[in-house]
Amino acid sequence: MMTKNKKRPTIIDVAESAGVSISTVSRVLNASAPVDADKTQKVRQAIEELNYQPKAAARILASQRTETIGLLLPLISGEYFAGMLRGVERGAIEGGYDLLIHSTYTDARPNSPYRRVLGEHNTDGLIVFSDSLDGTELQRLCELEFPVVLLHRSSPDVLNIPSVTVENKNGAKQIVDHLIKLHNRRKIVYLRGPEEHEDSHWREVGYRQALDESGILFDPALVGAGNFDNRDAQDALDAMLLDGIEFDAIFAGDDEAASGVLRALRLAGIRVPEDVSVVGFDDSNLAEHLVPALTTVDAQIEQAGYTAAKRLIQLIERGETNLMTLLPTQMVLRRSCGCFYEEVKP
Repeated sequence: MMTKNKKRPTIIDVAESAGVSISTVSRVLNASAPVDADKTQKVRQAIEELNYQPKAAARILASQRTETIGLLLPLISGEYFAGMLRGVERGAIEGGYDLLIHSTYTDARPNSPYRRVLGEHNTDGLIVFSDSLDGTELQRLCELEFPVVLLHRSSPDVLNIPSVTVENKNGAKQIVDHLIKLHNRRKIVYLRGPEEHEDSHWREVGYRQALDESGILFDPALVGAGNFDNRDAQDALDAMLLDGIEFDAIFAGDDEAASGVLRALRLAGIRVPEDVSVVGFDDSNLAEHLVPALTTVDAQIEQAGYTAAKRLIQLIERGETNLMTLLPTQMVLRRSCGCFYEEVKP
């Protein structure tokens, strides 16, 4: 009788069994950096118990350096991505690495061969923005012990991939609190980003928390799909206006969406900030040039990209880095919420 072959253990299995990170297992295997005796013993014991044998490909990769890091992202356009790219590039240059960029915009297949252009054969490590790479491919790279850092995305629990993001929830709560407490706004629209986007999720959590703590009942009719896009945000707000939904403030999921909101209100003859307050998120270069200038949240766009590059280079060269880097956010007050209005009106 034939028996089913037992699945070959992976570096992920060793890390789980030893209770350490994948990068710690890699450092023990490759002797690339010191590991304390207790962790080393646990790793070696797990390797023996599981009969783990490192893949030949992983050992070869460790000896073939390209001095290049990769960045995988959905598209390369708009003020947000321009700022992020500046940060990643600055971090790469400071670390002595070239930067190779690939956009998934024209090929959204999860396992597209084009995504592997930035993988283990052409770069020493990879920054993955948001959901630009699916979990299966992330696991494959981890099993190869290939350095990966996630940007604006949490690691799947079993993989423990280092991640860099910002305090989306706190930033959103702070700016909605500002609308409620300083401008007495109670009917606040939230135009969320894409449903699968973690930043969008946590910003909505912050929005709801601010409402709840001020005793304002959450109204799902006040939530629309802005999708971090000016056209989608304009369409979503146009639909609310057509349906007769009443509101006195709008929290756009990002500054791009806020620009669409301002256009929709202007075409509808609604004054900002006299009739409706508008705020955004990111503090991209676009924000201060909108009319009126946009109150928003500084999401450290460039710094997040820079930090992701530095974390990746640490992972490549030392075999370890911080598992989670959470950058603080800060509100930036301008005229669109109602601040400074008395100072500048005729």
